[in-house]
Amino acid sequence: MPDASEVLFEITKAHLNTGLRGIPVGTVRTSSVDPYKGLHYVGYPVMDIWEVGPEAAVYLLLHKELPTDEQLAGFKANLVARAKGFDTSVFALLKELPKEGHPMEWLNAGLNFMGMTTKTGDYREDGLNVIARLPQLVAAIFRIRSGWGDPIPSKPELGLMENFVHMLGVPGGDNEKLTKMMRVFYTLHLDHGGGNLSTFSGKAVASGLADMYASLGASMAGLSGPRHGRANQDCLNFLRTVGTTDPDEIEAFVRQRLANKQLIFGFGHAVLRAEDPRATIQYALGHQICPDDDLFKTAIAMRERAVKVLKENPKVSNPYPNVDAISGTLLQAVGLEDSDFYTTLFGLSRCSGIAAQVIDERLNFRNGKGVAIYRCKFIAENQPRRG
Repeated sequence: MPDASEVLFEITKAHLNTGLRGIPVGTVRTSSVDPYKGLHYVGYPVMDIWEVGPEAAVYLLLHKELPTDEQLAGFKANLVARAKGFDTSVFALLKELPKEGHPMEWLNAGLNFMGMTTKTGDYREDGLNVIARLPQLVAAIFRIRSGWGDPIPSKPELGLMENFVHMLGVPGGDNEKLTKMMRVFYTLHLDHGGGNLSTFSGKAVASGLADMYASLGASMAGLSGPRHGRANQDCLNFLRTVGTTDPDEIEAFVRQRLANKQLIFGFGHAVLRAEDPRATIQYALGHQICPDDDLFKTAIAMRERAVKVLKENPKVSNPYPNVDAISGTLLQAVGLEDSDFYTTLFGLSRCSGIAAQVIDERLNFRNGKGVAIYRCKFIAENQPRRG
């Protein structure tokens, strides 16, 4: 029997069928979430490092330390070289996909294709290749599915998100503001602990020694659900129904929604018990890039009045905004108006963090043996029958 000091968690029947909520199953080195201080990358609060830039943040997750200037320059050059290995024949596949398919379904189709044509079978190599090449796939999905035209040739020397915005070529878009938004959005969405659905799904599939592309495909399937990554588009569509920027009218709207037992999208979190720092950062960003946008004004008023109303209910453990409360609002304000694509942008970022965790679990943990294949136990409700 284990020593009492080694017991991390006592499992009771009440924990069954709750989605493993809060039950520890492993360790994670890339990120953690404190209920009151929010997201940390390798021990650094996201509030302290969100401005380091996408490549530096990815380097941190992979190497568990912030890069020096020399290391960052080398890492960027490495990503540029890898980006040039993107297999553009995937564009022919994308052009044959049904427009009715959700962009996340397109993303999974593209990931599967990339795995079939360019995988090496080495988790680290394939992880770095996905990080470098995924912006080109996602930009092509936008352009082809939206009817904006053919994919725009890649210029990876511009930088991860600078090149992504270049390849998007949003009609009538403001590339300067969109680049500023995407650099922040990408950095804030990279990772969020080890046990969220998309991350756990990818690591579980990789534990069976499936390749990086198959593992990330499983992750993106998990991310696509409305209770996970698709929440950002639901939050934007919810804000669009409010129809006013007046704080008093918004408070009345919130009260009526609650009276009707309807959800207030974008507020509350399974772990956090304070405003999500990622939301705090993006509210501040909104004041810089779209202060006069009506939907942003609605979101700001909702931030004040929804919290006020939700705090009145003692059963609400977290009445504060989460990251989804504002991210979609900013994306539409800078030219990306079709909310169906927002989860794909989430996936563009999160694949990097999940890849870093898969690399750890397959190559670094248990003295290099890797985490054992996931095989959690389910208890049978029906006893064996005679005969």
